[in-house]
Amino acid sequence: TKRSAVPLCRRTCGKANQQAACFSFGHATHCGGFGKYVYDKGMTDKTEITLETNSGIKYLTLFPENGKVEYVEVDMGKAVIVPKDIPVMAEGESFISVPVEVGGIEYKITCVSMGNPHAVVYLDNIADLELEKMGPLFENHKLFPDRINTEFIEVIDSRTLNMRVWERGSGETFACGTGACASVVASVLNGYCCRDEEITVHLRGGDLKITYCGDGTVIMKGPAALICDGDVDVSFIK
Repeated sequence: TKRSAVPLCRRTCGKANQQAACFSFGHATHCGGFGKYVYDKGMTDKTEITLETNSGIKYLTLFPENGKVEYVEVDMGKAVIVPKDIPVMAEGESFISVPVEVGGIEYKITCVSMGNPHAVVYLDNIADLELEKMGPLFENHKLFPDRINTEFIEVIDSRTLNMRVWERGSGETFACGTGACASVVASVLNGYCCRDEEITVHLRGGDLKITYCGDGTVIMKGPAALICDGDVDVSFIK
C-alpha cells in the first residue's frame, strides 16, 4: 500500500539524560500520541503518515472518529533477535529461553531488539513482583553492555499476555510500546503465541494490540487520548 509521506519529525529525551528517539527508550506509544496531536490540531488531514525518528522512518495509520483520532496503528519495523545486534554478550543467531542467573536466581530469558534492547522473562503472579528490587539487577547485568529493558510476562492464553516492565534509566513504567512488541515476538519464539495473530498485551496503563507478522515486521495498535495540554515558556532554553 502506498503511504503518504507527510514530513513530520520528533525527538524526545529520556530520564537518563540521553537523546532518545521515539523508539530508543521504548516510548513507541509516544509516536501514536504524536500522530493524534498533528491530526487533531489540523497539521495534517492524512490518516496514513510517515514519521521520521532517529531510529528510522515509522509508518502510522490513524483511526479518527468525529474528527479526532481514537486509535493509532504503528508499523514498528522488523524485530532483531541476533544477540550481537541487540546487543547481548552471547554467541549464536538468537537468545531464546536461555538460563541466566540474576540476583542468585536462575531465569530463562529471551532477548529481542525493537530499536532498543529487551529481555523477556515469563513468570506467574507478576502483580506481586517487587520490581524495584528485581529491575536494576536485570538492567545492569553484565550480559547487557547497553543495559536492558526487562518485560515480566504472565501468559494468560495464546492471544493474551499480562506485562510489567522495568525500563532502563526510568524504572517501572505503566506503558512501553517497544516492550509490548518485544514480548509478543518472544512469546511467538517460545511457542506461547502464533505469528500473524493479534495479541492483546495488558499493561498497567492500558492495552495494546500487537501482531508479529510472517515477514518479521511488528504492528502495534492502541488507543490515543489527550491527557492535558498547556503552554510552556521555553525562552530559558539556549
